[in-house]
Amino acid sequence: MSDLPVTLTKVTYAIGETSILRDVDLVVRAGAPTFVVGPNGSGKSTLLRLIMGLMTPTAGTIEWAGACDPAPRRRAMVFQHPVMLRRSVAGNLLYALEQAGVEKSLRDRRCGELLQKVGLADLADRPARRLSGGERQKLAFARALARSPDLLILDEPTASLDPSATLALERLIAQAVSDGIKILMASHDLGQMRRLAGDVVFLHRGRILESASAKDFFEQPVSAQASAFLRGDLILED
Repeated sequence: MSDLPVTLTKVTYAIGETSILRDVDLVVRAGAPTFVVGPNGSGKSTLLRLIMGLMTPTAGTIEWAGACDPAPRRRAMVFQHPVMLRRSVAGNLLYALEQAGVEKSLRDRRCGELLQKVGLADLADRPARRLSGGERQKLAFARALARSPDLLILDEPTASLDPSATLALERLIAQAVSDGIKILMASHDLGQMRRLAGDVVFLHRGRILESASAKDFFEQPVSAQASAFLRGDLILED
């Protein structure tokens, strides 16, 4: 059963008197990658966590394929700083496969396939916590794929990586898209957005100011805040 589309209706998330997100209406459908962008503090990570079902809105509703049950069926998430278990690379992935409900008899073969896919087959026996940053993100990506997701949520997964590791992860993202997986990704990297995004959701102070194709967002931004963001200007509070 799919988790798509994900429909947010008037979603607000607040901590005390502080609103992190306000009256967000959004539909995440299958198809090209959607990038969630905006200045620091705009609510990107909160939005992604709400869509994953890790947090509950203060107000409004979220539906996954028409259901309000937040338990993930076919969705997974990769964080900027993924936690590695005190196990080998293969051990981390086997645990993820177990949690995903993959039959025990199939786990070893599936583990090998996923490690090959992300380029970590030669490091299967290495302690996961001794991996480089780029290798950790590859393993986190493989653990996410263990759930056979149709929605893969990525929260700035390349923000701490060097260009070579970033390119390697972008290739994995592109392959996931080719495999029919919907990518929903937060990023500050405009070049990355140009390379990968199909459409863009622009957040400012917890509100969606623009939702458009990547082409239209880059060539004809509607809001002054989005124009300033694309120029690299500081966006002052209003």
